[in-house]
Amino acid sequence: MKYIIAIIKPFKLEEVRDALGALGVQGITVTEVRGHGRQRGHTEFYRGAEYAVSFVPKVKIEIAVEASQAAKVVEAISAAAKTGQIGDGKVFVLPLDEAYRVRTGEQGVAAL
Repeated sequence: MKYIIAIIKPFKLEEVRDALGALGVQGITVTEVRGHGRQRGHTEFYRGAEYAVSFVPKVKIEIAVEASQAAKVVEAISAAAKTGQIGDGKVFVLPLDEAYRVRTGEQGVAAL
């Protein structure tokens, strides 16, 4: 099993969700987060005044999938989230040793 974490732009969430649904991914966790990468934030103008935005709003998506599905999920996220601009995001793939469903006690792939 693999644990996939994706950090993307908030307005791309629905496109990513649709792409994952088309692959049959059933469960995802979404969290609103703030951070910066290489760009170290950016500057904006509001009512004629310039101010720095140090942490950019992003969305973090967490998904647990079978190892055989991981490459397809990463490809779907990358394609759906891409704008071609700085700050499109990142995708991390981690090994997932075990998963348990609290309600039924199922474990492993059956718990996903």
